[in-house]
Amino acid sequence: MELDAFADLVSEAIDSLPNEFLERLENVQVDIEEWPTRDELLDAGMKAGDKYRLLGLYHGVPLTQRTSYYMALPDRITIYQRPIEAMVGEDEERIREQVRHTVIHEIAHYYGIDDDRLEELGAY
Repeated sequence: MELDAFADLVSEAIDSLPNEFLERLENVQVDIEEWPTRDELLDAGMKAGDKYRLLGLYHGVPLTQRTSYYMALPDRITIYQRPIEAMVGEDEERIREQVRHTVIHEIAHYYGIDDDRLEELGAY
């Protein structure tokens, strides 16, 4: 899939979120990369060779851990195109679904929801 088409799917996923989530989503930059870097894999607690397993990554301090003195550069969410495509294949609808799932997952981290809680909520 072309990068522009993939970026459109990411934008569509963000725009599909309920307004109450979008209204509180502040100072967050969403990037699209082809593959995670070695350092990003290590930051995610993965091995350097796990590039096919990392679909997205939240970089920042979750809202639940911020104090009133918190001031920083924008938080970042990175969505990795090639691992998503490798996971679901070339079908655009399956890519769209996985992109939306990944975007929601990473935004949940921004709100302080960890992987264990996402699993409890049935997000996996």
